[in-house]
Amino acid sequence: MAILLLAILVEFGANTMLYERASHFSVRDDEAHRLAEHLFIARRLVAEQPLTRRPAMAASLSTDHYAMGWEHDHSPPPTLAPTLDRMREQVLEWEPGLAASDLRLRLLSFGHSSVVVGGVRLPDGSWLQFQTLEPIGRLDAPWNRILVALVLAVAVMVLSGVLIRRTLSPMRQLADAADRFGSVEQEPVAEEGPGEVRRVIGAFNRMQERIHRLIADRTEALAAVGHDLRTPLARLRLRSDRVADEELRNTIHGDVAEMEAMVASLLAFLGGEGDPEASVPVDLAVLCATLIDDATDRRRGAIYAGPDHLDWKVRPSGFKRALVNLVENALHHGETVTIILAETERGVCLRIEDNGPGIPEEALVRVLEPFVRLDSARARDTVGFGLGLPIVVRAVEAEGGTLVLSNREKGGLRAEIILPRVE
Repeated sequence: MAILLLAILVEFGANTMLYERASHFSVRDDEAHRLAEHLFIARRLVAEQPLTRRPAMAASLSTDHYAMGWEHDHSPPPTLAPTLDRMREQVLEWEPGLAASDLRLRLLSFGHSSVVVGGVRLPDGSWLQFQTLEPIGRLDAPWNRILVALVLAVAVMVLSGVLIRRTLSPMRQLADAADRFGSVEQEPVAEEGPGEVRRVIGAFNRMQERIHRLIADRTEALAAVGHDLRTPLARLRLRSDRVADEELRNTIHGDVAEMEAMVASLLAFLGGEGDPEASVPVDLAVLCATLIDDATDRRRGAIYAGPDHLDWKVRPSGFKRALVNLVENALHHGETVTIILAETERGVCLRIEDNGPGIPEEALVRVLEPFVRLDSARARDTVGFGLGLPIVVRAVEAEGGTLVLSNREKGGLRAEIILPRVE
């Protein structure tokens, strides 16, 4: 508001000066009317006098505004000045009787001021000379004044824009901090700018601190719960080894493994926004080939198609967890898994395909949400809380990429990870 008021005041003050200066040019209209009346009367009075009395009559007709003179042998005034054409037209419009007097006008400049001089021809061919005694200012063209006013207005707008941009700079810093929130370490925003902006930034900093504290507390609590849960599960596994019935022992081992997988997925998904793992170059081709070899060792159908080596900067543990989830998901619902890795101009494209039943088209987006399980589309023996794909989505988004699910034409699901190229 202060900047807008300042801009209005500057513009008002500057325009007042311009219009004050322009008011001098409006004298031309008043001067034309007054000059027309004075010349018409003076011409008639001087023309009625004998030649010997005309100089005295002309001198007596001089006023504070005009100096009049007459000389019998005086030569006619110079030709007309183009800048006074409009003034001459106004004089003739005001006093049509001067149309036959061959009215001539021209300017005499004295520094920044000017006076009008000229004359009218009397019926006997002599000339009545006159000169304005009050300076009327420089008679510039109107478009020059308009141009000056426009330049001033643009300058004021540019200056106001710069000031507003500088004033709102803390708001841009706040917006950038809000975009970075959750992806980097907590960085308080400097409390600068107007009072309202400072209060907003202060509230944001306090909110950011509270959220980070809540996340840290939740992460610590989850870590403690995970440790406490794994301990009885480990004891349960050890005690199940003493069960004589092999079928019952294997069933208990399967249940314990399922519980451990559920705890691991829950801790991975609810582990907090902070990610201490740094991005390092990883050979994605070797990583994919290793997962295929592991599946092959378990006597599952697995194929890798891609280059022998492809280094890409990712978070190793998080990205590997995402690929493991996709491969295990494919092997759980299909008989074979295929990993296709390719480098494009835009980045890296990695596809994991299976030959399972696929997912209904209307559920391809919903299945990426946490705790969603599509038992009707997949087998009912799915392990976990339905957090496998959401964990993949989070890991891929941490690398700036996207995960797209689609059904293959020949049957099965295709999970496509696209990692953009980062300079």
